[in-house]
This record gives sequence, structure tokens and C-alpha cells, in this order.
Amino acid sequence: MTSALPTLIVTSVVRGSEKGQSHGGVYLIDFNNQVVNQRIDWNTGEIDFAGRGWDRGLRGIEFYDDKVWIAASDELFCYNQDFNLLESFKNPYLKHCHEISRRDHLLFLTSTGYDSILVFNLKTKAFTWGLYVSKNGDQWEGQRFDPLIDGGPPFSNHYHINMVHVEQSGVYFSGLHTRALLRLAADMSISPLCSLPEGVHNARPFLGGVLFNDTKSDVMRYVGREDESLAFKVPTYDLDELEFNGVDNSKIARQAFGRGLCVINDRLIAAGSSPSTISLYDIKSQKRKALVNLTMDIRNAVHGLEVWPYG
Repeated sequence: MTSALPTLIVTSVVRGSEKGQSHGGVYLIDFNNQVVNQRIDWNTGEIDFAGRGWDRGLRGIEFYDDKVWIAASDELFCYNQDFNLLESFKNPYLKHCHEISRRDHLLFLTSTGYDSILVFNLKTKAFTWGLYVSKNGDQWEGQRFDPLIDGGPPFSNHYHINMVHVEQSGVYFSGLHTRALLRLAADMSISPLCSLPEGVHNARPFLGGVLFNDTKSDVMRYVGREDESLAFKVPTYDLDELEFNGVDNSKIARQAFGRGLCVINDRLIAAGSSPSTISLYDIKSQKRKALVNLTMDIRNAVHGLEVWPYG
């Protein structure tokens, strides 16, 4: 008997889009029935459109108290399950947010523009503390700061921290330029768990190893115990199928740009890519199990990706 496939929630960013155009969205994808339902068309013009992705689109996704929490570049939004906006929250030290992760009532957010991690208390609905990440020689350092007062970290993007994952054993984070999956311990010390290539997204512990989008190599990769290594090639399309193919590459996410990753179970992994495509990979059979494409617009790239927990 074939097991049921999940429903996933996906956010996207349309890189290179201009003011007045849609620059992202939220989708529910029923993999069992291959049905895509766009729930939010993100077209606010009150953002900075400079750069490639910059403030465009929607990013990390989490769930708490039967609600859906979604981050934009510099704002955290709370929706009900019908995607009606309930509340939103800003902080001066939240900039170019990528992924977010929850542990109990604490929500951890990447603040890529400040080389920092911010913590938001979902009970009190307030930002409570932040951690500025730097490196002194070979030693990683974390400097805790209060995000509610002046005197915090400088605006900086040395490591492009794009991923945070929280579980009982610690807070794990990484970026395009960290070249390591880093672990934050309870005493605020930072240590590398393992090395990573340059340019990765979504790195996190998995089955005693590490799982990540090896974006520069166009693969989703799992490296396990005893040098076990699996690489799943990101899907590509014929050039004549692509929309906006040939526009300035500095303004788009190129084809096969891998970003967005979630664990469905110990066997099944979902991974995103550009143009907005979500693939399900079976770790045991080492094959792609299913694929859904949202659009052939090469500028439209997956960002956040999670299992939809509600009916």
C-alpha cells in the first residue's frame, strides 16, 4: 500500500521584480492530488526593491497556537489558518530575514543583514534577545544583545546567515559564507558541528549527519555517518520552457538554484529550487518520488518550506 504524501506550505520570492508587481507568495501544495492553492499574493510596495532579492517576498515559516507565522525581510506576520492577517511585528535589528525555527514558545529568526539571530517570545509577543555572530581567527564568537535598545550590532552581512534550526540538543545555524554548520550551546558558546561548502542553504542535523542544499553544486545533499554521502540533482527544464529566460542574471535566481528544505520523516525530504519547484526525495531508495512546479518564471524561487500541520 502506498503511503500518503504530505501537504506542504511554501513561500516564494520573485527576484528582480519591480514596484507594483507581485514579488512573492504563499502556497499550499497537496502532493497526493498534485493540487496547488496560492493563499497569498505578496505585492506590497512598501519595501526596498534595490538589489536582487533584497526585501522582496516571504521567507521562513513556523506554527504556534494554531496560527501560522511567516517572516518577510524585516517583519514577522501572524496569520490564522485561513491566512487572514492577525498581527505583525518589527524590530530595528531584523533585516533580510531568511529562515525561522521554533522551540516551545521561542521563535528564532535569522537576521542576515546584522549577522545575527533574534529571539521572539510567542507568548509575550516581543523580541527578547539577539546574538551577534563574529569570528576571531578560527574561533566563532557570539555576543548577546538587547534588541529593544540602541547599541546593538552594526549593519553587516559577512556570513549571510540564512538558516536556523532549533532542537533539544541546541540551536544550529549556517550561512552562505560560514563554511560550517554552527551550534549555539546554552552557555552562548558557538562551535562548528561539521564543515560545509561555500554557498549552502538550509543546513541542519539529520539522522546523525547533516542535510543541506548545496546550492552552488545544484544538488540537495545528505552527508551521514562514516562518510556516507547522497546527492540528489536539482531538476532543470528546457530553456524554451522558461519564462523571463535571458534577463540579467544578476537580478534573478538562476535555474536549479536550490533553496527551501524540510524533513517529512526519516525517509522523505522536500526541497525547493528555481523556477519555483518542490521535489520529494526518498533517502532510502535514493530517488525523487514526486515533483510539483508552481511557475516557469525563472525569477520565482522557493524560500520557506514546511509540512502543513493543519487540516
